[in-house]
Amino acid sequence: MEKNWYVVHTYSGYENKVKTNLEKRVETMGMQDKIFRVIVPEEEEIDVKNGKKKIVKKKVFPGYVLVELILTDDSWYVVRNTPGVTGFVGSSGSGSKPTPLLEEEVQALLKRMGIEEQRIDINLEIGESVQVKEGPFQNFTGTVEDFDKMKGKVKVLVNMFGRETPVELDFSQIEKI
Repeated sequence: MEKNWYVVHTYSGYENKVKTNLEKRVETMGMQDKIFRVIVPEEEEIDVKNGKKKIVKKKVFPGYVLVELILTDDSWYVVRNTPGVTGFVGSSGSGSKPTPLLEEEVQALLKRMGIEEQRIDINLEIGESVQVKEGPFQNFTGTVEDFDKMKGKVKVLVNMFGRETPVELDFSQIEKI
């Protein structure tokens, strides 16, 4: 059985509560091998109030939660009967199984949230020379100053206008020289 992402409809405003409830249920019911991740799709927005900037997380799809699971009768039952859940999106009727999200849809959503699904495993060392292969710094070379494998980001010192300038790039934007 393969794991897929499904969209779960919740009462509006209960998204985080559903996430917490479902994660607790997965633990208490021993479903860790069937239900994996629960995500409330959010993105950061800059809110300006009284001249002060504040970064706030805004729900991308209010009333919806993403759940990564292997669809079995048990996992379907656990999610479906979590307090705050009104049902799966893509299932017609109470007995029919829901349709999983397409891989491209999941990738686009996770990328929008700053969570990359498939990490590019790059073997980097600080001080190593790299070439930027795409983006505004394309064809520039630089040295790796820092990197974060979890986020898939690398900080490269690029020589611009006669001085080293740090730029943050995705792993996919660079290649070793």
